[in-house]
Amino acid sequence: MKVRFNSLCKVLGVAAALACASTASAQSAGQLTAKIGANQLTPKVESGDISAPALPGSKADVGKDTQPVLIFAYGLTDNISLEAALGTPYKHKIYGAGAIAGTGELGTVQALPPTLFVQYRFGAPNALFRPFVGIGATYAYFMKERGSAKMTAITNPGSGVPTTFSIDNKFTYTGQIGLAMNFNEKWFADVTVNKSKLRTDVQFSTGQTQHMKLDPVAVVLAVGYKF
Repeated sequence: MKVRFNSLCKVLGVAAALACASTASAQSAGQLTAKIGANQLTPKVESGDISAPALPGSKADVGKDTQPVLIFAYGLTDNISLEAALGTPYKHKIYGAGAIAGTGELGTVQALPPTLFVQYRFGAPNALFRPFVGIGATYAYFMKERGSAKMTAITNPGSGVPTTFSIDNKFTYTGQIGLAMNFNEKWFADVTVNKSKLRTDVQFSTGQTQHMKLDPVAVVLAVGYKF
């Protein structure tokens, strides 16, 4: 698998810089906020076929997963902010689809998608409700890919050699819409919906390939604190 550690470190470095930034008043210029919540990540899959000699129409689907997420935001102005989202890896099950629908679980993969957003927050910093929109850069990093006996039977039948696979890491962009509610001067909660445009390729140890359109949608519920 193409492991781009330098690129991943750059994204994590930006997040760490945000966490150490100076603080001011609530959700305004110079303000740092931190929040923790749960993120449900649901791939919206459009799968290509596994290349020959697999059965024509051999496609795949990917299950959703929910994991904790830690988010920092820093106010550049009263309305424009930077936000960095980090979390534990999402654990996705891969299933047969198309001509091989019903075959069950073909494999598993873990995904880590650190993202840096630029946001515009509507209204005044002390408003009860503050809707916001954002656009972000995401690095989709895949790891711990594991195939099952069913994957071997589909890609390399009769050989007795287990099929392994890797998923290409990709840079992409993510759109964001959300709503924050201020409880008081320090505490708030928000709900966010993020959607990424993500295309990648699967490389099998048999030499076969598969193109995948994943386009995951993330729904985040979080509680935050204003420093």
